[in-house]
Amino acid sequence: MLSACTSSRDELRQTSSNAVPVPHNTIVDCPVYDGMKKTSTVLTQTTAGNEVQVLDTINAYFVRVRLEKNGLVQTGYMDRRCFGERGSK
Repeated sequence: MLSACTSSRDELRQTSSNAVPVPHNTIVDCPVYDGMKKTSTVLTQTTAGNEVQVLDTINAYFVRVRLEKNGLVQTGYMDRRCFGERGSK
């Protein structure tokens, strides 16, 4: 049945109401996209060391982020590799 299938767009709308943004600093210059494809429109560009709030881990490749740039708050998607490896302490 086709109605049982979900698209990636449907998954975007499913957010955890108790998720708390987690601050992370980028390790390289990275674009913030309006979607989860490398062909999506670039909303803004971050530079190494910028702090962003990670709102959600979308999939193995992208995280949903919020950041302030030039006085504006942007919400978009970044490649997870922008943050490097997260080792255990």
